[in-house]
Amino acid sequence: MTEADARSFQICARVGGVALFPTDTVYGLACDPESRQAVGRLYALKGRPVARPAAVMFFAPDAALAALPELGQRGRAALERLLPGAVTVLLPNLERRFPLACASDPGTLGLRVPSVAGALAPLASMTTPVLQSSANRSGGPDARRLDRVPAEIRNGADLVLDGGELPGIPSTVVDLRTYEDDGTWAIVREGAITAAAIEAALSA
Repeated sequence: MTEADARSFQICARVGGVALFPTDTVYGLACDPESRQAVGRLYALKGRPVARPAAVMFFAPDAALAALPELGQRGRAALERLLPGAVTVLLPNLERRFPLACASDPGTLGLRVPSVAGALAPLASMTTPVLQSSANRSGGPDARRLDRVPAEIRNGADLVLDGGELPGIPSTVVDLRTYEDDGTWAIVREGAITAAAIEAALSA
């Protein structure tokens, strides 16, 4: 990854393209979360049902928190402890933000802020969020190398960024929709971050 790659990524998203890019877990697809056409293309590449929600990815925790001013104190503190990292959090979407990403569940927002250290450091310059999903056919295996991404997805993307071999384990999905009210939470999918590590962070 280079600074030029990051600039191309940002331009691609802003003009309605679909990018194939490396994350701190697996390869992903990304587009402008406000562009119905781009979101439709991304879903079509994956063969993903249109009613199924996707995550919105920011590239810095501060940017994510600034975009969600309605979050309460407890919720904000949880995000500060969990992010950035290989975690996708489900939050109550009180203001119905990012409706294309939320799809059939407008009251829930999936949020992701990857760790962009090391080889992924140029991605820290990304200033706009993207709708993000793994770069695989819906239900298929996640890709840790670019050559493991299905050829039809690689060929259909407007921009392809090679980040080498990635860890290959998807993010852990944590449900924080009731956390603000009563402190309860749940693991929806255990992935790169263990449930024990999530519990330790949220109990801090």
